This record gives sequence, C-alpha cells and structure tokens, in this order.
Amino acid sequence: MLRLIQPKTLEDESRQLSLLIKSVTDYAIYMLDPDGYICSWNPGGERIKGYTAQEIIGEHFSRFYTPEDAVAGVPRNNLATAAEKGGLSAEGWRVRKDGSRFLASIVIEPIWENGNLIGFAKVTRDVTERHSSQKRLEEARDALLQAQKMEAIGKLTLGLAHDFNNLLTVILNSLDVIAARTTGSDNIASPLKAAIRACDRGALLTRQLLTFGRGQDLLPQSTDLSELIRKSGDLFERACAEQVSLRFELADDLPRVLVDRAQLEAAILNLVSNSRDALEGTGNIVVRTFASPMKNPLQADTSECLHVCAEVADDGPGIPPELQAKVFDPFFTTKEVGKGSGLGLSQVFGLATQSSGFVQLVSNPGQGAVLRIWLPAHREEESGERTQGALRRG
Repeated sequence: MLRLIQPKTLEDESRQLSLLIKSVTDYAIYMLDPDGYICSWNPGGERIKGYTAQEIIGEHFSRFYTPEDAVAGVPRNNLATAAEKGGLSAEGWRVRKDGSRFLASIVIEPIWENGNLIGFAKVTRDVTERHSSQKRLEEARDALLQAQKMEAIGKLTLGLAHDFNNLLTVILNSLDVIAARTTGSDNIASPLKAAIRACDRGALLTRQLLTFGRGQDLLPQSTDLSELIRKSGDLFERACAEQVSLRFELADDLPRVLVDRAQLEAAILNLVSNSRDALEGTGNIVVRTFASPMKNPLQADTSECLHVCAEVADDGPGIPPELQAKVFDPFFTTKEVGKGSGLGLSQVFGLATQSSGFVQLVSNPGQGAVLRIWLPAHREEESGERTQGALRRG
C-alpha cells in the first residue's frame, strides 16, 4: 500500500535538508561562496575540525590546509579544478583548530544557478584511522617478509656453517700433526703458523655464522646491561679512532636480561666498530641503555612486554633506505674488500633473536644511524633450567 505524501513547500524542503545536514556528525558538510569563504557549518565540521559555527563562518576555508599547501595555492587550485571539471575528490592532510593534523577525504562540488557559479558544496571525512591501519598492516607485512627471509637465510647459513666447520676441523687437526712432526724446522714453522691463524679466523667466522643461524648454544646469564657495558668500556674505547668521541649514557637500576655475556659484548663491539668505520675518522658515538615496553616484531604474540635496550648511535652519513633491509644478511657489507667480512651485524641479529629479542635499525641519509638490541626483561624467579632451555636451539 502506497503512502500519500503531501507536496512540500520550499520552506519544508529547506527545513528537512537543514535537519539532515545537522544530524550528520561523521562528515563535515558546509558551503563556500565562489571565493572560498565559509557560508554554513554543521556539527560534523565542529567534531572533525574543532571550530564552532560562530568561529568559522565568514572565514576562508584555506585555514584548514597545511601551511605548505596554502603557500603552494592548493585551496585555490582545488576550487578551480572543481568548477572546471564539475567536481573534485581527493585526499590530503588538513589542520584542526588545535593545530593537529589529520588525513582528510574531501569532495568539492560546484553549485550553479542559471549558469552562474554561486558557490561550492564541501564534504570532508577524517580517514586518519584508516590510513594508520593500512600503515600498520604494511609494516607488519614487511616485518613478516623480513622475518621469513632471515629464517630462510639462517637455515642455509646453518647448513653451510656446519659443513665448513667440519672441514676446518680436519684441516686444523692435520696442521697440528704436521707441526708436531716438523719441530725445529724454521722453513715450515712460519707458513704453518700462518695456516693455523687462518684456520682460527675461519673458526671465528663459523661461530658467527652459527650464531646468526641459531645453531650455536648460548650460555645465558642474568645480566645488568649497564654494568656489562661499564666493565667493557675500555675495550669499546680502544676500538675507536683518536678523533672519534665515544660517550656512555647508561641507565641505573635496569631490569636484568638473560643473555650470553661474551656474545653480547662482541655484538656491542661490532656496533661500535661499524659506527667508527662509518664516521671515517671523526665524529661522535653514543652507547645508551634504557628500558621500555615493546612489541617483538619477530614473534606471533603482538602484546607489549618490558624490554631492555643496548643502543649504539652515531652522527655519520647514515644508511641509505635501499640498503637497510640487507645490512643483517651474512656477508653483506659496504666496506672495501679486506676491511670487513659482512658477518658483524648478522652476529648481532643472531644473538638478539636467539635471546628472544630483536634488533632495530633507525637511519636517515645524512642523519647518522642508530642500532638497538632489544632483549626481554628477565624475571629472576624463573628457573635457570627453564629459561636456558628456551634460548637454546641446535
């Protein structure tokens, strides 16, 4: 059955339209005159942008744009495009009354009467949360891909390292036998010592590869990061060039962490040495410790828990964005041939992940580099057997 609707007067239609617009709070809906000055305002505009109708009517709508967009003439160009093409839909950053920025999805429709442009209808929606969600999703996807890549490389590295270690063992045992049978022969002693030193170097590289591939058992101990770094301060200072300033900013009373102390000391030494090389002889390095709730991007559990951080920061040239995803790969290095094996940062990565932590790199070209080793805070009441078992993986 059809309901008979009484014909509306112009006054009734205007009243209903006004009620409709005022009931919308998720969208800012307002009108502009041909020059861009605001003629009307709805509650959605106040909720999204922070201005009351009394404050904003009569003002130019360019005040919603960022200063850089306003200087570039974006508001004027948007109106011109809408008038020329019959409308405009776009997204861009806008500014609220309190100065905060939000991502806006905007629509501008020209209003014509008898062929004359009498103004514009303007609709704005705050889509910041959608943008943030997409960004978080992209970051999570990138972290997952990076974790999968590192896992695949780790498995390959682990197999190679075990085979290489077996070969080194045979070579080193053979050299020991030769050394025992050639006592007093100067012609053989010197090259023999060089061969043994090369094997020792190969064994060190193998241990670094095993650490990266999580194939080496660590010896975790309850550790105060600040105390460990203080005791090793002389070692880190000797690793720096004379013109490099090394400073320590170590927090007191940090939660303890469960980590292999020798491996952690080697990892921080690697980071300090890398910063020294990046500075090319002059600059500043800061070693810091602090604690903060963090999410481990390498674990399925996305909840935050307390982590302790050992950070090494420098004011060098920084790391180009296109290289940042590769710096923890085994044998990847930007140093000249003979000046680096490319295993230093992979050892850092392996130690952190094998200790249930993770590594974080923050760098922009020309603004230095910051490398952080995040380790979960250790509760002393956990049994050593239980925690040690969780960290060992052969």
